[in-house]
Amino acid sequence: MAKLKQLTITLANRPGALAQMARVLADAKVNLLALLGNTTGPQGSAQVVVDDIRKAKKALEQALLLYSEGTVEEFELANKPGALADLTEKLAKKGINIDSAYASMLKGAKKAVIVIATSQNGDA
Repeated sequence: MAKLKQLTITLANRPGALAQMARVLADAKVNLLALLGNTTGPQGSAQVVVDDIRKAKKALEQALLLYSEGTVEEFELANKPGALADLTEKLAKKGINIDSAYASMLKGAKKAVIVIATSQNGDA
């Protein structure tokens, strides 16, 4: 498990909003390591973990994109049935509530990576 900084960027729910954010970060030479996007009505957001938080924040500020910063935890899991169940059951037994989670794994890969934000602010 590793603690990481996550940026939650406010976006409009319209075509090109995510592309604009991605271009701002790309032009600043910031690499996205993890991404979760969602919308509710006219509002959207992107939760991102990046390779250089300082450069990302500077680029977002210059582009007038609003964001907030938080802490998440990154877990590496075996890419097999039940791995997520085992992890989340352990967190539940500790009384840890999961606010958001996003994961990625390639077909055939031995490991998966999951990013979890909790209401305990990184106490998983």
